[in-house]
Amino acid sequence: MAVVLKADNVGKKFSRTLSQMMFYGAQDMAASVFGAIPDSQLLRSGEFWAVNDVSFELRRGESLGIIGPNGSGKTTLLRMLNGIFMPDTGRIELNGRIGGLIHVGAGFHPLLTGRENIYVNGAILGMSRKDIDRKFAAIVDFADIGEFLDSPVRQYSSGMYIRLGFSIAVHSDPDILLIDEVLSVGDRDFSLKCYQKMQEIRERGATIVLVSHNEYVIRERSQRALYLRHGRPVFLGPSEEAISLYIKDDLELKAIRSKEKRAEPQQGVSKKAEILGLRFLDKDENPVSGISTGKLLRVEVFFEAFGTIAQPVFSVNFYTDNGLVYSANNAYENIVLSDLKPGRGRLILTLPQLHLPTDTYYVSVMISEKNPADFIDCQHFAYTLIVERAPNARGTLKLSTAWALEV
Repeated sequence: MAVVLKADNVGKKFSRTLSQMMFYGAQDMAASVFGAIPDSQLLRSGEFWAVNDVSFELRRGESLGIIGPNGSGKTTLLRMLNGIFMPDTGRIELNGRIGGLIHVGAGFHPLLTGRENIYVNGAILGMSRKDIDRKFAAIVDFADIGEFLDSPVRQYSSGMYIRLGFSIAVHSDPDILLIDEVLSVGDRDFSLKCYQKMQEIRERGATIVLVSHNEYVIRERSQRALYLRHGRPVFLGPSEEAISLYIKDDLELKAIRSKEKRAEPQQGVSKKAEILGLRFLDKDENPVSGISTGKLLRVEVFFEAFGTIAQPVFSVNFYTDNGLVYSANNAYENIVLSDLKPGRGRLILTLPQLHLPTDTYYVSVMISEKNPADFIDCQHFAYTLIVERAPNARGTLKLSTAWALEV
């Protein structure tokens, strides 16, 4: 099947200030007059790479999600694909009509009415007057702006902008559909209608590129995902793997920031203990990052006590993006652990049969003294536990545990 969209080592750089941008622009224009070719790979003072060395290709009917933290270059890349920005390095090849919704109000003239903007925006997307006439009623019906059709779009809310813009884009019969995070502006019902429409046009053979911070949307609506960070590609592959890596990196960064914050001197605060880390082990004591449901799992928790802690309580919590799924707590199980003395130690929690549905789980660990609610320290760790196989029936959590404390 032919490639309809290809990005080959694409890069885009910007200046941090307007004055620098204008100066460098004039400098490049003057150089081109005299036949000089500026070095596009060179970063001048005050410049930075918004997107750097990105490559991928998509075939007819494929979909790609683009994920990453704010400032990672997602929207800049999408604007290059849409022709709004020209890449400074590399090249982009497009084979087919593009329909795009890059930002609120894109392609609309604020003084023209919704009716007039349908024709203007449709023409921009490559539709003929005859095509727009034929699809006009469907566009208006999908956008659901009937009573405001003849009002200037400057009076529209952001949600109305999105409804009209998306409706025009999908009714232009695009070969390539580019959608930015803007769909999150609309209400829930309209967003669901949009995703259903995207699925329809993909089934008709359109290629879709979708930017979203919603991992569920990326997982459900794209076959592959491109994970960007600081403008550079971190991972390109199956959406599930890209999302897991993105979440893991995000949790690691938060853990580092939390540790740095804890390291800052705080007057009048004296912590009695600190959770230092954890790791997962299988039945053979081998470190693992994934496990089949129903199998034995050991959790090693490393800690340091700065004073005596009577009747320590440890809680190991497994959770997903949707919240807490399972918590193992020695106090709730009426298991009394020996008092902690100052120094480092480790806790070994053994779960003989961990019955959890297939998912990616994250872990937090809490340490308390006597009362679980009065915790001394709580840490959320970036390690993920991937349960590989769901139980045949709706699983129940196995509460049988074994606790061992070494100091």
